[in-house]
Amino acid sequence: MKFELKSQDPKSKARAGKITTDHGVIETPIFMPVGTVGTVKGVHQTELKTEINPDIILGNTYHLYLRPTIKILEQAGGLHKFMNWDRNILTDSGGYQVYSLSGRRKINEEGVKFKSHIDGSMHFFTPENVMEIQRSIGADIIMAFDECTPYPCDYNYAKRSMHMTHRWLKRCINHLDKTPLKYDYNQTFFPIVQGSTYEDLRIKSALETINIDFEGYAVGGLAVGEGHDEMIKVLEYTLPILPDEKVRYLMGVGRPENIIESVSKGIDIFDCVIPTREGRHGHAYCNSGTLNLRNKIYENDNSPLDEESNFSISKRFSKGYIHHLIKSKEPLGGMIISWHNLNYYKKLMEDIRLSIIEGSFDEFKENFYLRRSSDSKI
Repeated sequence: MKFELKSQDPKSKARAGKITTDHGVIETPIFMPVGTVGTVKGVHQTELKTEINPDIILGNTYHLYLRPTIKILEQAGGLHKFMNWDRNILTDSGGYQVYSLSGRRKINEEGVKFKSHIDGSMHFFTPENVMEIQRSIGADIIMAFDECTPYPCDYNYAKRSMHMTHRWLKRCINHLDKTPLKYDYNQTFFPIVQGSTYEDLRIKSALETINIDFEGYAVGGLAVGEGHDEMIKVLEYTLPILPDEKVRYLMGVGRPENIIESVSKGIDIFDCVIPTREGRHGHAYCNSGTLNLRNKIYENDNSPLDEESNFSISKRFSKGYIHHLIKSKEPLGGMIISWHNLNYYKKLMEDIRLSIIEGSFDEFKENFYLRRSSDSKI
């Protein structure tokens, strides 16, 4: 993988860059649609490729390991071929899913023992076998196995967890070096900075992580309940430690306001289920705010979903029709809004990128907040 820093905003740390892998170019900053089990939920491949057109999507190690299973993915030639996707894929190592399993898992120095959410069967993840699993899935960018701490988190627990994540990182690297590529393209490995919301732990974790030269670094353990302001504080004292010439990935963060502020601190890559999850619940992201299409006020509204959008689907269907679909529990309603939301995010990232290149990011940011309230549910 190669990363080229193309431009940096003169008044902030916002930057525009270009990542090149064996599966193509990724213009940054970028938002990755989440394709947890080999599909972006509610979006057909045709719409995904031709309408939304992302450079990269995310898959999840935990879910793909359980179903369809690694054996099936290997027989298909990896996830790219299995889902007919010829662009970039990043896989989350499963650390967040382990965190979310809560009472269904046990963590120790060796790894994590957990019950499948599908059938209750027992499984064991270690740094070593998670590297093997990600080799078999075949993503272009693969992640270190870490522990994602909850919020709030006791300082001593966060410290012990951080040190264990560092030890796991060394095991990941050692095993990855012994594990050959499965397919005819390269994979790039990112470590993950942890430390909860404690400044000294985050700084220590970042310093420990950059001891080894990687093509990119991830910041994990955020968007777990700490709130927007606390998250931005963590970025303010963590990101200056990470090398400017390397990719920076903020894991699992994806509300528009989160993205704008995190870009201003120097983040390059984002992912989140928000566009599709909120879409299935009737929430459409627009420049003026977030529309709750479950509301009765849209029952007789024949205006397009979003008149300002450049996306054909956003203009093709009325708010009243989508309201009817959502209230009737027809899957098409959530699908239309999911498509619209993903396009909103794509356009948001394109506009952010252009404003950085043109040196007008501050102006773009000001206009964004003037037009859209973070609390607006219309």
